[in-house]
Amino acid sequence: MEIERDGLCWCGSGLAYEDCHRGFDEKWEEMRRKGFTMPARSLIKNPKQIESIRESAKINIAVLDYVAEHIGEGTTTGQIDQWVYHQTTSRGAIPAPLNYNGFPKSVCTSVNEEVCHGIPSDEVILKSGDIVNVDASTVYKGFFSDSSRMFMIGQVSEEKRRLVQVARECVEKGLRAVKPWGFLGDMAQAVYDHARANGYSVVRQIGGHGIGLAFHESPWVGYVGRRGSGMVMAPGMVFTIEPMINMGRSAVFQDEANGWTIYTRDGMPSAQWEIQVAVTEQGAEVLSD
Repeated sequence: MEIERDGLCWCGSGLAYEDCHRGFDEKWEEMRRKGFTMPARSLIKNPKQIESIRESAKINIAVLDYVAEHIGEGTTTGQIDQWVYHQTTSRGAIPAPLNYNGFPKSVCTSVNEEVCHGIPSDEVILKSGDIVNVDASTVYKGFFSDSSRMFMIGQVSEEKRRLVQVARECVEKGLRAVKPWGFLGDMAQAVYDHARANGYSVVRQIGGHGIGLAFHESPWVGYVGRRGSGMVMAPGMVFTIEPMINMGRSAVFQDEANGWTIYTRDGMPSAQWEIQVAVTEQGAEVLSD
């Protein structure tokens, strides 16, 4: 890519190339020549875009905060869907899942052995002992944010509490492995090793994703990998860290009736937390959690 040093940078920041991404391109090309898998420049967000993603993320966080304040025994997952819709739209945003590839609701609610993509229903009533993942995603002025939290309802068994805690720790381990010019495999192995050390398994078929200018962008982000492998994490990339941690085996299956919900094949509980991060020159910034 030939750009004059005083020409406008390719990233759309409006800054001169010399002051913006010239050094980035030199590092990017150096690593490409070594044979590493590099992100397309279209995946690199400029500071203005990241600031707009932050604004979307503020709404996403506020929506999950509202859920946290109101969820409890007797809550239906249909009510959670209504809360998310109204809390999102009242802030001038749109729930990203609604009608996405035909998904019928504004949020995913996955209870106990449901791994992800649970569809809210007025017939699903949360009871004491349940664990539930609430996965909210927001579009605000064309910019996307995404995060999820686990909630423990009433008196939850120690086994489930530990699963939820370790799933959160896996996310934190993964976050600490996000370094500029590191590898997605660094993060994946940190997640996987911690889950396995605690006796749990990691879902292989489903992972995180790039996000920001669209709901789902490249790269696909898996959590079974080796350090030093996978796509390079270049500054300006934005993606989710959202490993699904199973109490039992890693095998899962999809609900054939609704075409969305993923379950553990052995019927054991699963837990997932999701954060959205931007790779920076210093490490990583959590945009939504």
